[in-house]
Amino acid sequence: MTQESDALDEEFPRGDGTAATDAVVYCPYCNESVEISIDPGSGPTQQYVEDCEVCCQPWTVSVQYRADGAADVSVTPLDE
Repeated sequence: MTQESDALDEEFPRGDGTAATDAVVYCPYCNESVEISIDPGSGPTQQYVEDCEVCCQPWTVSVQYRADGAADVSVTPLDE
């Protein structure tokens, strides 16, 4: 293994080889349940803006991957 792949293995433990790729969140504006796609390849900690597919209001999406591949996902209004 190269040093680069060793560093990636430390950052993203292999576990069982699976990582969450979707999550269900509740829109902070309309309170509707929305399934969103998440990308484990974008790193263990992520924050980005996405619009609600129901009411079109913008959220800040925060994703934190755990060592077992599960993800903690939260959304907050963009203006907070």
